[in-house]
Amino acid sequence: MRFNKVLYAFMLAASVASFTGCAATPTQDSTGQYLDDTAITAKVKAAIFADPNLKLFEIKVVTFKGVVQLSGFVGSREEELKAVDLARHVSGVKAVQNNMSVK
Repeated sequence: MRFNKVLYAFMLAASVASFTGCAATPTQDSTGQYLDDTAITAKVKAAIFADPNLKLFEIKVVTFKGVVQLSGFVGSREEELKAVDLARHVSGVKAVQNNMSVK
């Protein structure tokens, strides 16, 4: 009788453990989304580099799901706002997070 209880407990634990493998996995970004973000990053960098005042500064650009994050140092508040404005006007940009500092 005791053997049956142990066997029953073991079978119950094994079945519960096997069902945890059936849980939904978190969704991963598609390759298309990654490529879109890469293209947006390249366009924002090109727009910033095309500006003669901004190309002197190292502004880091990162894009995730269409949201562009700008970081680094610029020489003035006007240059900071110009970089944000250039990023906002790039096709595909949903929002811009400004983490730049004026040195």
